[in-house]
Amino acid sequence: MVKVAVAGVKESAGREFLNLLNENGFMADDVFALEAKSPLGTIVSYGEDDELDVYSLDEFDFKQVEAVVFATTKEIGRRYIKKALSAGCKVVDLSGATFTEADVPLIIPEINGDLLNGGVKAVGVPSSAVYQILLPLANALKEHKLERLVVTMFNSASYYGHQAMDELFSQSRKIFLNESLADNQMVFKKQIAFNVLPQVGEFIGEETSLEWAINAEIKKVLNSDIKVHANCAFVPTFIGDAAFVNAAFADEVDATAVRSSMQSVKNVVVFDKTVDAGYVSVDDVQGEDSVYVSRVRQDVSVESGISFWTVADNLRSGSAKLAYEVLKEILPVQPA
Repeated sequence: MVKVAVAGVKESAGREFLNLLNENGFMADDVFALEAKSPLGTIVSYGEDDELDVYSLDEFDFKQVEAVVFATTKEIGRRYIKKALSAGCKVVDLSGATFTEADVPLIIPEINGDLLNGGVKAVGVPSSAVYQILLPLANALKEHKLERLVVTMFNSASYYGHQAMDELFSQSRKIFLNESLADNQMVFKKQIAFNVLPQVGEFIGEETSLEWAINAEIKKVLNSDIKVHANCAFVPTFIGDAAFVNAAFADEVDATAVRSSMQSVKNVVVFDKTVDAGYVSVDDVQGEDSVYVSRVRQDVSVESGISFWTVADNLRSGSAKLAYEVLKEILPVQPA
């Protein structure tokens, strides 16, 4: 049986990846949980009945496993991915640490999975935002040349992890109890409860880090100089992201045909009815593996374009599930 390590098990995406391994039949003895700093005796739940010891990345012998999934921060990834590769492990990078490495592809299997045929050692996966933007277009991209994307992204507090979700809960509770929010803005720059904040990540010039990442990652996944403009905002939800996507093509496209092509993309569910509540919302997709699409329509503001609404569980579908799909591609990952 293949043995797998997961680095970053204290992060939401890392915990979700452990859940996926358990659901797919990986025994606890074949899974190693890792953290940058892990005091002796630290454990993490694995399924309903098992627990895993959490090992320190500094002390862990990577030769014990065939693959490592890094669901850590970028800084931690930069420190330890090379160590894992030197030990002969294959790496799936959720941290973004390998993004600038030319020999490390950024993979969405349904779009550019052919890049894995050469036996690569390290594979990056894009942000959950890019996954739910591009995946519904996988079939359309085979038939039409995409020239421009304009994205309006609505991000949940989970982008910043469990501390951000705790802050949203705490602020909401205090508002209901008419308590002061003083000293209760530790993660977000402004009040997040019952508010919308047009900043996701730190500023890089006029863009925020997620807006920059969406632009750069889309170009790398598609191997294209496509024009991309992203706008990202935090909304007061705990888990699940949503986006309006406007896609302009070089040749004529029909929204009805694109909607039909989306229905046959693996891991995409189209629920699109022009009636009240005939669409999917963030609340509908928590815990779901798929990317959901609604409101596919012609974009009449450009010569040849369509727009659509997409929602996904950013921790489950856009991070852990994508990483698991990539892992299956680079290893004979079959549970016992």
